[in-house]
Amino acid sequence: MTKLIRRPTTKRGTAIAIAASVGLVGVLAFLAVYFLLFPTSSPSPFKLSASAAASGQTSPSSTATARAGSPSATLGSRWTIAAGSQAGYRVREKLAFLPAQSDAVGRTSQITGGATVTASKDTLRVTAASFTVAVNTLTSDRSMRDERIHSIGLESDRYPTATFVLSSPVTVSLSALSGRVAHVSATGTFNIHGTSRQETVPLEMSLSGSTLQTAGALTFPWSAFNMTAPSVGGFVNVTEHATMEFDLRLTRV
Repeated sequence: MTKLIRRPTTKRGTAIAIAASVGLVGVLAFLAVYFLLFPTSSPSPFKLSASAAASGQTSPSSTATARAGSPSATLGSRWTIAAGSQAGYRVREKLAFLPAQSDAVGRTSQITGGATVTASKDTLRVTAASFTVAVNTLTSDRSMRDERIHSIGLESDRYPTATFVLSSPVTVSLSALSGRVAHVSATGTFNIHGTSRQETVPLEMSLSGSTLQTAGALTFPWSAFNMTAPSVGGFVNVTEHATMEFDLRLTRV
């Protein structure tokens, strides 16, 4: 005959049983929150592909013009943001003391701005550039997270945009750009959360057909832009550093 499970017969036994049940419920709740709030995968950081750049490299006629010493007709002038551009953030969250399995990533395509470009026989020179990102339109894989950053951390209700203005020209050789990914740096002023800082950012650049593309990222402590790392009830937190990343595609006006 199957034995019946015996119930505790003392107050101490009953207390232990209750404590064990509460502990089990707590563990289950912890796991539920972990898998509900934390991403199990996230988009990869922006990175330009050399193969993609090569597949859309400038036409022979454009290259011939550049070699002839007058590429300004095809490359110089004003370039503006085109479809496919994205910008956003990347952070690592923690549930209590347990780090998430991957980064939390929020992105938007609501970007405006452009760059002024001049070209000589061998080089392309970005002499001016400014971009504005509507950070109040950032979305991730969790609507709860998207709602919270409107009032904590980035506080995008209070500071709905972030901007970048180039402060010194960026020069790159045409041979490094055409059908390839060039590595350069850009120095300029970032304004995030209403705070301006001059920073130098490493960039990847490529010239593919009629599209000038650049991707990069800036990692910084939250305090650098007078922000406090988001925390929800002290239970869900983020690490001390955040990353702003972007993939900008420009076409000639």
